[in-house]
Amino acid sequence: MATITAADVNKLRTITGAGMMDCKKALVEADGDFDLAIENLRKKGQKVAANRSDRESTEGAAIAVVNADKTAGVVITLNCETDFVGMNENFVKMATEMANLALNFNTKEEFLAADFNGITVADKLIEQTGVIGEKLEIRTFEKLEGAFIGSYIHSGNKIATLVALSANVEGADEVSRNVSMQAAAMAPIALNEEGVDAETIAKEIEIAKDILRQEGKAEAMLDNIAKGKLARFFKDNTLVNQDYIKDNKLSVAAYVKSLDKDLIVTGFKRAALG
Repeated sequence: MATITAADVNKLRTITGAGMMDCKKALVEADGDFDLAIENLRKKGQKVAANRSDRESTEGAAIAVVNADKTAGVVITLNCETDFVGMNENFVKMATEMANLALNFNTKEEFLAADFNGITVADKLIEQTGVIGEKLEIRTFEKLEGAFIGSYIHSGNKIATLVALSANVEGADEVSRNVSMQAAAMAPIALNEEGVDAETIAKEIEIAKDILRQEGKAEAMLDNIAKGKLARFFKDNTLVNQDYIKDNKLSVAAYVKSLDKDLIVTGFKRAALG
């Protein structure tokens, strides 16, 4: 049987992030074979993940990153079970490293299969489930491309957003960040009216009509009044039509055009924990 030294245990702990006793046990079981010990820790993670598969992972870190030329960005959430873990510096660091890797892929499935320091992202989540003792998962993966991409991460990494502008003009960095902050704070359901699905529109019209009936409005008047209420719904719930939070005399669209008359918001992504 191999002699397991404190240096061996510390080395495995450095590689995996697992606890000292877990690393020592894994090395003993593997007779000093580091690769097998790592596999043993991953197997432990798989077992823990299975045992915790029914747990809610509503805490964690929401991260937004943008590439060097500001033409693509990604938002992800690395979810865990408790705020204590989600606020941990090493956990946030891992989430950020994963988000930077995610920039290279277009789908969540491709990203989970990608190499992350020698193992796939999916396997890293399993491994860290064993190390941390909580269910971990990538809940959200959203990518956005455009002429200029800006980003914002709300304090505490609870919300992360991306915004795409139609052109890379002077001042685009500040404007895109401000609109990203708007998306984080006001949680729009779509970019504009065209982005709201027909089912939501039909539901809002029906709700408006029901309220009007309860107010005693004549049936013949309902359609026109409901259209007005729908316009208000679009103003409150679509990004470019919302009042700009830093100057409510302007819509978001008008604020963007104050930088450049031809500039528009072409897209946004928002990821939030919960």
